[in-house]
Amino acid sequence: FEILWLTLCQFHNPIEIEYLPLYTPSEEEKNNPALFANNVRRIMAKALELPITDLSFDDCQLSLAKGPLRVPSNSSLLQFNRLARRLGLRAGTTDTVLQQQASRARNVWGYRLGLEDFAQYLNLSVTDMLTELHSLFNQHGDGQIDVREYVIALSVACQPSKAMDTLRLAFGMYEAKEDGAIVEKELASIMRTALGVAEVDVTELFSAIDTLEAGKITHDDFCRFVVQHPDFAQEYLLSSRETPSIPHTVPLTNGFSVDHYDTEEQTCSLPGQKRKED
Repeated sequence: FEILWLTLCQFHNPIEIEYLPLYTPSEEEKNNPALFANNVRRIMAKALELPITDLSFDDCQLSLAKGPLRVPSNSSLLQFNRLARRLGLRAGTTDTVLQQQASRARNVWGYRLGLEDFAQYLNLSVTDMLTELHSLFNQHGDGQIDVREYVIALSVACQPSKAMDTLRLAFGMYEAKEDGAIVEKELASIMRTALGVAEVDVTELFSAIDTLEAGKITHDDFCRFVVQHPDFAQEYLLSSRETPSIPHTVPLTNGFSVDHYDTEEQTCSLPGQKRKED
């Protein structure tokens, strides 16, 4: 609003219009409007000498969401969000649906899903896009994933400003039936997935929560700790964060690619913009 107001206060506002050469789509681009639009975008960005990114409005919400778990700029959750959106996994995902997903994931607790099983679990066909989504959770490199991690990532993507709701959902999938507690390894899995990082060391965080040195914590223990340490992720986790690799993209028609990643343009923050503290 301020920029618009200052612009209207000026009697003269110069602009410069540059006409680019006519772009003729190839046969492949005629059959793929998204590819055509993306390639035209690349040419416009090059003429303006500006970087481009494949972030959507949803990605911006995810990147700029406030709360105890702020998504790092290099988080794989941005890639997950893009894939989930294109696979139609985000559509209609309400709180109730997430609870159902969590309950279903808990029922298959102990079973790791390969690509075919994961496709069947989601009622989707095996495609390159689904393969890429599955690989995001292939932590051990054995082609098997824990579907609970998928549900956590989906919750973060669908409700980025409700980190505590996601963590409550996660605790519900991992907690033991007899006492509702989780151990350090399970907390590491939750935090690694919720932040979208390759590895995270939760030893110090777990010890700070487990004041009784019981070797396990409950969701209530965690909530009491968060009240006293609302920025626990920055205090205990981010210093040990590893940077996940940027996915490689394959050049297509006219030498461009459908999904472009710029390693220096991974967030939606404007120059000089500062994040307000919660």
